[in-house]
Amino acid sequence: MALRHDIRRGALCMLGAHALFTGMGAIVKHLADHVPVIELMFFRSVFALPVVLAICLRAGGVTLRTRRFGGHALRACTGIAAQTLGFYALGILPLAEQVALGYTQPLFVTILAIPFLGEMVGLHRWSAVVIGFCGVLLIAAGQGLGVGGLGAGELPPGLALGTLAGVAQGLFSAVTTLLVRQLSATESSTTITLWQSLLMGAYAAVLLPFVWVTPGWGDLGLLILVGLVGGSAQWLLTEAWASAQVSAVAPYSYSALLWSILLGWLVFGELPGLAMLGGAGLIVAAGLYILHRELVRKGRKETARPG
Repeated sequence: MALRHDIRRGALCMLGAHALFTGMGAIVKHLADHVPVIELMFFRSVFALPVVLAICLRAGGVTLRTRRFGGHALRACTGIAAQTLGFYALGILPLAEQVALGYTQPLFVTILAIPFLGEMVGLHRWSAVVIGFCGVLLIAAGQGLGVGGLGAGELPPGLALGTLAGVAQGLFSAVTTLLVRQLSATESSTTITLWQSLLMGAYAAVLLPFVWVTPGWGDLGLLILVGLVGGSAQWLLTEAWASAQVSAVAPYSYSALLWSILLGWLVFGELPGLAMLGGAGLIVAAGLYILHRELVRKGRKETARPG
């Protein structure tokens, strides 16, 4: 798919993608207390597949031919881990808190780029990483304060475990991002996307008989909606990256935090406390600064190239 250099279109697609991703998260959160995570993942993968195939066809064709099946399998494993942890965290944490912890991904990418890509990380990016993790600690310290009627130091059971799952989701998402960077050196984006969808769906299908809970008609409709909404969000995200440079559209991904606060309040009665808002602000600021430093480094490399 050719880059269109249409910043307005890219921004609208990015905003729409993260609105849908947050909506999908709200549905998962609603279902998570009585539908197993593996079952949620199965419906997410299967009913998103038609949308994924449409994306691939639009991008120029569908092909599974590869000489790097091991790389695709490893990338699927990290994607499975990230999705499992994310869905688990959604069942425990307030929606906005889970979304905020997911923003630790660029922090982990910065750290893991050292062993994965051999990058040198300077003082600026290390400082941003430290600030971002201070935001995580602030969120953890403020858990239960001003959220949905919780107070007086009372914490729901498993809340700390949910927080760890949310941060671990960011870690595995970061590993997935770096694996995609490595695969993209020889594999097309459509091949990477197709193998991801098929392998993640196959994993969930294998485990599904051991955890299956027959849903009612209402839950079945919501489960199908999880896949369709998630697939549509993926399509919009693909369109956003294809419409403009990463630096132009990436900041709009943080709109998910606003959507999560709104949906958390309207649907679940969750009111974020000052600690959560402050911690989320630190994580977002760190992520944006890391993006800024990446652009600075890229500019220096281009300037240093012989003309």
